[in-house]
Amino acid sequence: MSSRISRRAALGILSAAPVAAAMSWTPAEAQQAHEHAEKSLATTAKTGVAFKPRFFTAHEYATVNILVDLIIPKDERSGSATEAGVPPFMDFMMIDDPNRQTAMRGGLALIDHVCNERFEKTFTACTDAQRRSLLDDIAFTHDPPDALSHAVAFFNSFRDLTASGFWTTKMGIADLQYTGNVFVDEWQGCPQPALDKLGVKY
Repeated sequence: MSSRISRRAALGILSAAPVAAAMSWTPAEAQQAHEHAEKSLATTAKTGVAFKPRFFTAHEYATVNILVDLIIPKDERSGSATEAGVPPFMDFMMIDDPNRQTAMRGGLALIDHVCNERFEKTFTACTDAQRRSLLDDIAFTHDPPDALSHAVAFFNSFRDLTASGFWTTKMGIADLQYTGNVFVDEWQGCPQPALDKLGVKY
């Protein structure tokens, strides 16, 4: 798809499938996508051959990689969304679901269109400051101007998918410092202070 797509064309694609509904998923779908992504990343690490998306075009995939790392960058506690394998996860989530594909493709095209209007270049060609200025206008916005309402709706769903992709990986679970799913040799029961607080007893 051309990165110089018109606003009307981008909105036409995006509105063909309600974004929130199209970008939703079940836990089973997410697990399957993670399994595929992990296998692909393991193959990439072993062979040195870069992951080749089945759904995203090269330009779209480059856009996705930048976007997810702006949403979840690397910090002192964990790696970034790309290091956790979120872009391959997203690619597998898009496969064989026309509604999801339409919403994603139209949304990415709309991001490029807004950048072309503001900066006369695509999102990937923008500077970091330019990218962040756009995201400042479409993230966490409850009353966006009409011209950005579709971009806000897309970004909210894209951010949710990024978070789901990241915090359901081993890296993301470690980042949350989740301590569940640990085998306990002997169950000692609920601690007495907790029982007292709840006003219950065995």
